[in-house]
Amino acid sequence: MTDDHRFAAMHNAQALPRREIPVLPFADFRLSVIETVKSGKTIAALFGDASPDGALELYAVLGDVDRATLLVSQTRLEHDAFAALTPACPQVHLFERELAEQFGVRPEGHPWLKPIRFHRSYRSGKDAWGRSDAEPIEVGVMDFYQIEGEEVHEVAVGPVHAGIIEPGHFRFQCHGEQVLHLEISLGYQHRGIERALAGGPTKRTVHMIEAASGDSSIGHATAYCQTVEALSNAQVPIRADALRGVMLELERLANHTGDLGALAGDVGFMPTASYCGRIRGDFLNLTALICGSRFGRGMIRPGGVTFDIEEARKSQCIERLDRALHDLNTAVELLWNSASVQARFEGVGAVSRSDCLALGMVGPAARACGVPVDVRSDFPSGIFRFVHVPISVLQTGDVFARAYLRWLEIQRSAAYVREQLQTLPEGPLRATPAAMRLDHLAVSLVEGWRGQICHVALTDAQGRFARYKIVDPSFHNWTGLAMALRDQQISDFPLCNKSFNLSYCGHDL
Repeated sequence: MTDDHRFAAMHNAQALPRREIPVLPFADFRLSVIETVKSGKTIAALFGDASPDGALELYAVLGDVDRATLLVSQTRLEHDAFAALTPACPQVHLFERELAEQFGVRPEGHPWLKPIRFHRSYRSGKDAWGRSDAEPIEVGVMDFYQIEGEEVHEVAVGPVHAGIIEPGHFRFQCHGEQVLHLEISLGYQHRGIERALAGGPTKRTVHMIEAASGDSSIGHATAYCQTVEALSNAQVPIRADALRGVMLELERLANHTGDLGALAGDVGFMPTASYCGRIRGDFLNLTALICGSRFGRGMIRPGGVTFDIEEARKSQCIERLDRALHDLNTAVELLWNSASVQARFEGVGAVSRSDCLALGMVGPAARACGVPVDVRSDFPSGIFRFVHVPISVLQTGDVFARAYLRWLEIQRSAAYVREQLQTLPEGPLRATPAAMRLDHLAVSLVEGWRGQICHVALTDAQGRFARYKIVDPSFHNWTGLAMALRDQQISDFPLCNKSFNLSYCGHDL
């Protein structure tokens, strides 16, 4: 418990009995969350769980960077309507829309309440929009924001796109080429993963976790395993922690490299685009050399890891890492030395630091705005409790900052991987987790390559998952992309979109 009786405090990747979480009257809960966020804390998760008596239990998980702790509080909703937090706390705007869709409750005063995944309510009866269980639900059908004016026009993009990418719908309100407002509608990739995880873990659970956002398989698998380990009090061997860190940074290297190539391609700079596409494959193949999967699937499991690196393969990994980094340095230097590229990157799609903080953005997108948030240093777990990775921060919040930040992180991740491979500690690869503790809550944060991944698990009286909540970093950052397009040319949208490179399926779950 904290000095503040309104919250229970815990460290990352730890568990606590649910009875120790303060249950506040809703008015106190609402005020506590709003005041705590205004004091500099951030929302990691806000989610609901239906109680046996029909009430809705709300849980808030906030991050306190100053103390490297997580703050947890709870309330009960006895009615289907409650006073929205969003007008005073914009960080929760998507969380409240999610609650309305999942449980049929209505946050009164929410400025723009509409579905985010277009599925039926988890509870029978009418949902927050008055639709009965029998009424059909069409994905993407809703009221979009409109700006009226004689010369204002609307441009709709997607959900089917020209490239081989996931579906998402983007609605622009424009005056000529100038974007006045962008509204983003997703939900086309909704698979019901969170609902399917209830009652687990089962043999399928970890595979669903790895598919939550496929290009972040290692990040999500690590968050899941840390959650299970916290609930079962499993002590992961140090060698396994080190190998997990190596895999996580290899995932970062591959995706940051691919993004730099894609950004180069968006402005027609083909030398870097062509090279980075190939070098991304080198990093993916390096991951496959370790565990047999280019996306790291099958490597991270509760209690540790399933594959080791013997001396001969370790030397091969370091050699291939250095060769890929050498080639990447050549390709990326071409990018930074091209005046035409910099003219397209600089000043485009800027998000202010104040907007970044208000929206609770995470990961490279936030660090590019001058906000130094990084789970590896703020809430360290696993190997990052012992080995520090320097955090890169830029100030301009534009496409250039989001691109150059990736280059800085590539260099630091590569140095980290090399160091870890050269100094791998001895020891076993895996411990056997015990049964999960009954009626507990566990929270795990991991710094994925897009930013903060949050997993929260509630266990029931049988030690199974009563509720499993996943917050992908894209959930925090999609609105940041909408803000980046304000007052930009509509032709800059592909470049801005790629500079964020958010996950559609990670949002939809």
